Parts: sequence; structure tokens; C-alpha cells
Amino acid sequence: MQKQLLTNLSACTSILVGKKASADGSIFIGRNEDSKAAWPKHFVSHPRQTHTTAPVFKSNDTGFTVTLPREQAKYNATPEWTAEFGLFEEDGFNEYGVAMSATESAYANERVLAYDPLVENGIAEEAMVTVVLPYVKTARAGVLRLGELVEQYGTAESNGILFADNDEAWYMETATGHHWVAQRIPDDAYAVVANQLAIQVIDFAAPANFLSSTGIQEFAAAHHLWQPDTPFNFREIFGTHTASDFVYNTPRVWYGQKILTPAHKQKPQSDDLPFIQRADKPITFEQIAQILGSHFQGTKYDPVGNGKAKSKRKFRPISLAKTQESHILQIRPALPAALADIHWLAMGVTAESIYVPFYAGADQTPADYQIGAQTYDSKSSYWLYKLAGVLVDSHYHEFNQLLAVVQTATHTQLLTQLAQHDVAAKTTTDLTAYLNQANQKHADLARANFEALIADMVTKATDLSPLNYNTDENL
Repeated sequence: MQKQLLTNLSACTSILVGKKASADGSIFIGRNEDSKAAWPKHFVSHPRQTHTTAPVFKSNDTGFTVTLPREQAKYNATPEWTAEFGLFEEDGFNEYGVAMSATESAYANERVLAYDPLVENGIAEEAMVTVVLPYVKTARAGVLRLGELVEQYGTAESNGILFADNDEAWYMETATGHHWVAQRIPDDAYAVVANQLAIQVIDFAAPANFLSSTGIQEFAAAHHLWQPDTPFNFREIFGTHTASDFVYNTPRVWYGQKILTPAHKQKPQSDDLPFIQRADKPITFEQIAQILGSHFQGTKYDPVGNGKAKSKRKFRPISLAKTQESHILQIRPALPAALADIHWLAMGVTAESIYVPFYAGADQTPADYQIGAQTYDSKSSYWLYKLAGVLVDSHYHEFNQLLAVVQTATHTQLLTQLAQHDVAAKTTTDLTAYLNQANQKHADLARANFEALIADMVTKATDLSPLNYNTDENL
């Protein structure tokens, strides 16, 4: 069953930034959701609910079934366009200011899986946000709730899950059927993760910074996977060390650290890239967006760069056509949760889209973010940004600069709007209604700019046809 399960995993890239590592004191968690090139995502807000009887959740993906608490907090999420194969709500904030992103698909090695195999009908990525985020009030509580579910029901996948609140960020990894660990990201540090079990040495004597499944040390020792008198390096004990890691995964971590910590010289296929890293300078939102939208720019490995053909296709880039959506969940300091929590959402391919900021304190999402099926729909936000990317790809070197100009201008305009709305929101009498309106304005601005870009590219493309050529008028 393990082989079948592995083929169903998506391949994403994640980043977490502590509050003292960022330029403005924000905590950030972000991820590209990579699976299929044409598989729309929606953006929705679920209201607070109190059920008379405890509801039962059953996954359309694995069949995992669990009874949920009667009280469900308001939360937003990005589910898939169809629930036929599962919800895959992926990322969002709840009303308590907890952010969650699930998941960063990973792989455990054959030794540990032999003794604690994955559980076919256990909890998987598809269900995690849905059964955890509405029921926790802190990031740490999110880790513990998901950990309890994994230990009780088992998990169908090896995954990495991101949590944050207004005080801390956590990265959690499920490895085998019932074992997991989690590490608090130091306030002055960041982490970039790319489809590998990444957490390294666990300090079991420091529960403020490390959490883990019951009996994980005993499990590792009993099966001769770890010697108790040595450091418990989770990556070494549970992770993989294969040729594909050095082509598919490690280079992405290298590039993210190259952007944020250029003073630390490393190689794209280095076997010892640290999980926890410190940046050379305070980290900005724009740098996080740069990483999630990157494809090895400035190196010979850029698939649309000037390197040799062999180098250009050597490594899997961070941003690629299979990205469904990309999110950066920002928790700003010294603000109430309704204003502090910003769900930056880029539909489609990160490199060819734009992050639109949405206040998590709203209780509605724009209508065009709630629609879109597998076939192109001009009214859908997902398909709007996918269309822009398809047009850029059709004449990449002619249109990429046009895209860059619009992306820069739109981001500047969105930052201006956000700052204006921050000020006005503090004096409004109906904050939720105001934030709904503000979010709509952000979405409308980005849509208008990209519709204009699309019109410009379509017009210019008419002159780039292979049937458009000059002839000798004298003939």
C-alpha cells in the first residue's frame, strides 16, 4: 500500500519565519500547494457553529472517520473545487488567530515504516485543516490535537504541517503510522522545507520547544534505529537519503537559504542543510514571496534562464505549473486578531500570479474566489490567474517583463490599500462588514490589473504568430 500512497502525495514548498527574524515583527508561515496544473481552488469562510449533537466527519479520501466537538470556531480555508476526492482545505486562520497550513508532503524510510506502517484509512492531508483548525486556540494546541488524532487513528501519509499564532510558529512532521515530532521555530530564525522530513535533533527535556508522539524514543530504540546515548536526530532516524532527494528536494531548500542567508555558502545538493537557519538581514514579506515564486533565478538551474539545457532541467524548482495556490499567512504584531491576521493568497502559479491580502477577521470571501470548476471559467479568480500564466508561457521572454511590471505595481497598490484600511478599520462601528468590503476592494484591484494585463498580452500576441512574416514586396 505504501507505493500507492506515495503516488497520491502532492509536492509543495514551505517557509516559516519567527517574529524576531522578520522586518516588522510579524510571524509568517507560507506554502505552495502543488498537485495538478489545472485543478481549481476556492477560498471560503466557514461561520462559527454550535451543533446540538457532535458531528461526525468522514473523509472522501481515506475513509478516516472521527467525531468532532460540538463547538466549531469560524475559520477560512482554500478547499478544492470538488469534494469528490476530499476537501483539501489546506490553509487558513480561525477566529482565535491560529494559522494552519497542511501539508508539506514527505517520505519516511523503509526501516521505520516496517515497524510502524502507514494506515490506509488514517488521517491524511485532505482532512487535517477541517478537523483541527476550528477546534484550537493556539498553535501549540493545534500540534497537540493533530498529534492525538495521529496516535489514535494513524496517518495515511508522511507530512509536514505548519502552525502559528501571535506568539510562535511550529513545524510538525508525521513520519510513520503513529509517530510524529514538532519543533517551535526560534523567534530569530526561519525554516524552508521541501518534501523531506526536515526536523533534526529533538530535545525531549525542552517541551516548550519540542513535542513528540508517545513512546517515540522507546520505539526507535526497540527496533535498533537509535542508540539512547546519542542525539535523537529525527531526520536521520526517520527520513530518507535517496538520489531523488538531491534532485527533487534539497535544491529548493538551498535556494531559499541562498536568498535569505547568502553569507552562508552552500551547495544545492548538500547533505547537511540545516532545518533552522538565521537570515543575514531582517526578512520581509517580499522575500518570502520571492522564494515561493522562484525557479532558481540568477543561477544556471533556471528552467527559463540562459543556462545549458542539462543544467536548466537538473533540479525541480519551487514555483512550477502544478501549483494550485500559494499562501502566506501573516500575523502582525500589536493588533487585534481581526486586523493582525492577513491571509495572502495567490491563485495558480506563484511566479505568474499575485498575492492578494485578505483580513482573516472578515466572514465573507469574494464571489469569484468561491467558483471555478475543472474547465476554464472567466468569472473564476483561480482561472483568471491561470490564464495570465498560460499567456505568459506562450511567449515567455516577450511577456514576462510585462507581467513583472504589473506584479510590482499591483503589490504596491495593495500595500497602500491595506495601510489605509488598517487605519479606517480602527474607528469603524461594524468591523466585520468593513473588513468584508476591504477584502473585496483588494480582490477587485488585483483582478482589474490582471484583466488589463491579459488584454495587453492577447493584443500583442496577435503579432507573434508563426504565420506573421515579411515578404519581398517586389515579388
